[in-house]
Amino acid sequence: MNKILPTSTAGSLPKPLWLAEPQTLWSPWKLQGKELHAGKQDALRLALLQQQRAGIDIVSDGEQSRQHFVTTLIEHLDGVDFSRRETVRIRKRYDASVPTVVGPVSRKGSVFVDDAKFLRLQTKQPIKWALPGPMTMIDTLYDAHYKSRKALAWEFAKILNEEAKELAAAGVDIIQFDEPAFNVFFDDVNEWGIACLERAIEGLKCETAVHICYGYGIKANTDWKKTLGSEWRQYEAVFPKLQQSKIDIVSLECHNSRVPLELLALIRGKKVMVGVIDVASDSMETPEEVADTLRKALQYVDADKLYPCTNCGMAPLARHIANGKLHALAAGAEIVRQELLG
Repeated sequence: MNKILPTSTAGSLPKPLWLAEPQTLWSPWKLQGKELHAGKQDALRLALLQQQRAGIDIVSDGEQSRQHFVTTLIEHLDGVDFSRRETVRIRKRYDASVPTVVGPVSRKGSVFVDDAKFLRLQTKQPIKWALPGPMTMIDTLYDAHYKSRKALAWEFAKILNEEAKELAAAGVDIIQFDEPAFNVFFDDVNEWGIACLERAIEGLKCETAVHICYGYGIKANTDWKKTLGSEWRQYEAVFPKLQQSKIDIVSLECHNSRVPLELLALIRGKKVMVGVIDVASDSMETPEEVADTLRKALQYVDADKLYPCTNCGMAPLARHIANGKLHALAAGAEIVRQELLG
């Protein structure tokens, strides 16, 4: 888009209390059948309105139609048995009971395309849609079939490419792949993870993004962050190769984190969604705090390539907290925008 410093969110927004349990990540739905379908659409409209009233430029569905940012897609695939559960370590942080890959994985049909078409009908603004990345998908399953992380990720990349092409045809302007696993499995990322991501974006006509963060503000993530020391340099391991990749935009966490902002220089030339909103705290940023983070980022990112964003999704937050943070995001970006325009 032509506007300088266009704002966006990383993905999820809190769901309304009549749809799911407030401030609960991955809460079960409170509705069923046709009521659930209508409720998801109503929630999508509310999430869009929330973003528009706050002044967000690139809008999304707020992930209102999804219970989980990874498994909602996997639920629609063949080859995965959700009744056969195994306990695995997710991103080396916490144990979870996950479904099992029991045969070749394949897509039965479109998963999110109808939802994306519905969002496209509601607005003329640029829209972004988030999909899980291949490496994060394999980290959320037990593989009893392929017995190879790389082989399973490659199959998921092909499935994601099918879905992404249909989303682009439905009018999505930016397709974002969520890859928090890129902050953990550095050797795999460089050996085959980025190649899988490029397979997922192959032939796409829209812009593409990869979101690499330190996770939602849940205890397992905040406890992990406490072990990372005074500087969080995980991005340093993957940014050089990512800078050479075909992905258009890199989304990362900056505000209230210990990420040295000079690491942004490693992806110079890429568009960067700079996280200026802390999603692990109920404390609301002021516009000036947002502006200050953006000014620092501008030392390493060209102004025409900087997209102010949130650190991660805001699903676990209270709705009024998330709303206040959205307003701060837009207002802080406007301060710096005016400074740049003189």
